[in-house]
Amino acid sequence: MKTTDLRAMSQDELRTELTNLKKEQFNLRFQAASGQLENTARVRDIRRDVARINTILTEQTEAKE
Repeated sequence: MKTTDLRAMSQDELRTELTNLKKEQFNLRFQAASGQLENTARVRDIRRDVARINTILTEQTEAKE
């Protein structure tokens, strides 16, 4: 997910996307634990996307203050 796309989203959309990514991350952890995970790079991508969204949310809330 690109940062420019994330910055164009509202805070509600970002929170929804964050929830979806955390659910996917949870499912991927279970797949990895059971040996069913095929695309191991997806775990890293999701972790980084979560960090990007958290950073943008923090920037937006600080800008309002």
